[in-house]
Amino acid sequence: MKYLNIILLSLSSLFAIGCSGGDATEDVSKPTPTPPSGSDEQLASYVAPTYNDDYTSIASWDNRSKWNLANVHDPSVMKADDGYYYIYQTDASYGNAHIGHGHFFCRRSKNLVDWEFMGATMSKLPAWVKTKLNEIRSNMGLSASTVNFSDETQFGFWAPCVRRVSANLYRMYYVITVPGTINGDNTWSERAFIGLMETSTPANVSSWVDKGYVITNVSDKELNFNVKSNDWANCYFKYNAIDPSYIITPSGEHWLAYGSWHSGFAAVQLNASTGMPLKTLGNPWGTDISAYGKLINTRQMGNRWQASEAPEVVYHNGYYYMFMAYDELSVAYNTRVVRSTNIDGPYVGIDGTDVTNNGGDAYPIVTHPYKFSKGYGWVGISHCAVFDDGNGNWFFSSQGRFPANVGGNAYSNAIMMGQVRSIRWTDDGWPVVMPERYGAVPQPAITESELVGNWEHIDLSYNYAKQDVAITMNLAANHTITAGTWQGATWSYDATNKVLTANGVKLYLQREVDWEASPRKATIVYAGYNGKKTYWGKKVN
Repeated sequence: MKYLNIILLSLSSLFAIGCSGGDATEDVSKPTPTPPSGSDEQLASYVAPTYNDDYTSIASWDNRSKWNLANVHDPSVMKADDGYYYIYQTDASYGNAHIGHGHFFCRRSKNLVDWEFMGATMSKLPAWVKTKLNEIRSNMGLSASTVNFSDETQFGFWAPCVRRVSANLYRMYYVITVPGTINGDNTWSERAFIGLMETSTPANVSSWVDKGYVITNVSDKELNFNVKSNDWANCYFKYNAIDPSYIITPSGEHWLAYGSWHSGFAAVQLNASTGMPLKTLGNPWGTDISAYGKLINTRQMGNRWQASEAPEVVYHNGYYYMFMAYDELSVAYNTRVVRSTNIDGPYVGIDGTDVTNNGGDAYPIVTHPYKFSKGYGWVGISHCAVFDDGNGNWFFSSQGRFPANVGGNAYSNAIMMGQVRSIRWTDDGWPVVMPERYGAVPQPAITESELVGNWEHIDLSYNYAKQDVAITMNLAANHTITAGTWQGATWSYDATNKVLTANGVKLYLQREVDWEASPRKATIVYAGYNGKKTYWGKKVN
């Protein structure tokens, strides 16, 4: 499925038909550090980013050196030993500008604000895809695929996950989806594959070496294809081989979480030396498919058509945190997070819901379509990468899309801007993502007097495919709230920990860019949880 022929949609587009560059010279100058602190003088002289979020005028391939974070979809971000952050992505762009120029594009930055386009890490469809596909089809008693393997526009190149393994080893797990159906009867979509590439020098995009097949869709229904094509809840595949998330545990185990829609997400242990599954997989069907992984998340137990995808698993202070995307990607996309003390679960939400053993909606909400009073706001904010800078600062990166018909552009929802946001961790260990994007704002201490005045406050509740809209909230000098939903309540401030408590809710503060202001400027923002509720806000005057 294509979005009005404007963009090759990733991820959810598979389910519309059934379940299923060049080298860069390395800059060895001292990296620009992520500023954890700063002076009032630095803040006073701060200049916010000026690039335009509506990048349609530079969307063409010939303008790629100007893209910065334009045309980013399903990002994966890691910091390399050369001091750069590298971001990799699904093949997707406004106007399909990327077609014919390779796959899994790379950019790099030293400050998470200014990004240099590097080019493709894969030049063409790997030969192993055709070989492995027809090997599996033969074992299933099916004829060889009739797909035209020379027409790469029919294949999906999706959702890479890149990690630093050691000083001289970086791994990328990537996804290739194959067109067609598994039995030629239009019953279920053809399978997807997760493959592996490695490099020792991410600054050289052509240095990635393909290591081949890792895993594919698996079914517990033997070779029974006689499931009606509209029986989504009972589809043939149990796990879908897309959206890999690679993690190395503190004890040195290597794991891959993967999957979407279908039954949910699986976790499979890897051989640390090879990056391949630890156990021999066997045929991708049968009554025992345990080698393909263990179920670690499901939105609805027993339903194989559930709108969740893109697991991203990271470790922080004793917990494994699994972020995930909910709902369709163009507008409704929103992010949830759960956690576990074990890499393979059980994962539990902030409300105690065990999404591993019992299933259920995951809370808290981390991102959601939203709109402040100025600007168009953002939708489709999910499929995230979560990473740190090595100095205790954590970040969340995802795509963000414009709403439909912005500025009279009927295709504005296909404008995809890569976005980076700061993460703070609550007192009880949950990650809150800031509402405004990261702009390397200096971080001098926030004083109580700065909090007095007007804020825009967003109740980030779940509203399918709708933007949560800000309302005005006023914090008075006498510590009362004189406008907004919490009018009549009180507020207090813990300056040491940068926590504003309003109406009994702890809101975690950060200096960020007011991207909707003209001109853009530094401001103060907050994010916080109260049970299953999420709140965002920013100081406006």
